[in-house]
Amino acid sequence: MDAPVTHAKLDPVTLEVIRNALPAISTEMAADLQRTSYNMMIYEVRDFCTAVLTADGELVSQNVGGVSHFVADLGVLIVDGVKRYGKDGFKPGDVILTNHQAVAGQHLNNVVTYIPYFFQGELLMFTMVRAHWIDVGGMSTGFGAGSHVQDPWLEGLQFDQLKIFEAGTRNEMLYRMIKDNIRFPESSLGDLNSQIAACRLAVRRLDELFRKYGRDTLLAALQRIFNETEAKCRNVVAQLEDGEYEAESFLDDDGINAGDRVKIHAKVTISSGHMTIDLSKCSGESPVGINSRTLAGPRIAYKALTSPHDPVNEGSFRALQAIIPEGSIMMARYPMPMAGWSTCIPITVDTILSALAPAMPQRIPATHHGVLGGHVFFGVDPKTKRRFVLQTIEGGGWGGRPFEDGESATVSVCQGDVRNGSIEGIELKCPLLVEARELRQDSCGAGRYRGGLGINLRVRNFVEGRWNLR
Repeated sequence: MDAPVTHAKLDPVTLEVIRNALPAISTEMAADLQRTSYNMMIYEVRDFCTAVLTADGELVSQNVGGVSHFVADLGVLIVDGVKRYGKDGFKPGDVILTNHQAVAGQHLNNVVTYIPYFFQGELLMFTMVRAHWIDVGGMSTGFGAGSHVQDPWLEGLQFDQLKIFEAGTRNEMLYRMIKDNIRFPESSLGDLNSQIAACRLAVRRLDELFRKYGRDTLLAALQRIFNETEAKCRNVVAQLEDGEYEAESFLDDDGINAGDRVKIHAKVTISSGHMTIDLSKCSGESPVGINSRTLAGPRIAYKALTSPHDPVNEGSFRALQAIIPEGSIMMARYPMPMAGWSTCIPITVDTILSALAPAMPQRIPATHHGVLGGHVFFGVDPKTKRRFVLQTIEGGGWGGRPFEDGESATVSVCQGDVRNGSIEGIELKCPLLVEARELRQDSCGAGRYRGGLGINLRVRNFVEGRWNLR
């Protein structure tokens, strides 16, 4: 998008059509992905995101109903990809595959595919899907063995901006290498094909829009949408009293070393509609795999406070500055282990909101359960000799609100609209029986407005296997 955008006449009706059409593309991508994917973490649990970005890595739109800790975090991958290949290094028909933690900052199971979109020979956009693969090799399946992994090589295959398709031709050597080094090739490679199909669908939809309205009108509308989104967010923050607000929380330990607490400290500065979230005093990066490299915590909190019901785009975070120094547990340096990358995000969001409680006491709830709730059971069925794997997410109780009780049996704040796997689907795929999935009676705590109820999940496995809980 190097050519300048000339003045385009943009009437209000056209602007509103484009404003709604761009998020609709990402949401249609999500529906396509769910209908064609192979593993339950995608088609039922919804552990994915779909998005459209500019050639400069600006977020154009992201699907509704995805995982909130994926919010607006794909731009760094585009910036990195363009740095590697140059804008002239992309061709129609290319498909790029990446999950490398030096840039993506997450566990390797979250695999990204993206495709360039060209209009009249000019690279304008990228369409992208990040989805949780059931296996990427390494020492464990499911969630990459969580905090037990000590480096990314133990976690699995690392894809560092690799072209799985180049100018429409599949790289068969790369494809076979992936197939031969994962436990569930049918599932993971089936999901790869689903991701590619969703990206290609978005390319077709973008082409329809650009052909109908033209390059200059589309790009002018996009900048207008960004600016209006930024202004709306600034107006919300401007209603808060200027000042500095701080809070601190702790994880009991890192999951391996009992008693080694992990500190999360947030300082929030409000100044004339601008918000700065400073996480400089958090614990440093850890040899245990609970590190990440992401702005998810500050962005989830900011989005929830400023525009929770609006589509997300690049303008959503222009008035937010997130300070996370290199070497922090949430800005860890490669190759620090990140298999349990999202462990600290829920408590980070809670801590930011707690800091702002004095500024907005009628909106901030008590902290929630803050647990990811990941359940994995895998092994080999002795009757069929086939590998099996169960993956699901289970919720818990949310804190009481200033005006009503908290939500019950709900996933963490960083997981958005993630759902648990259906009992029927779990029992169909795995040799086990779900004996109970029920609310934990009286687990809500006392108070005028109580917290939500947690969950009891009771499962009987019929064969030997390995459980991994997060």
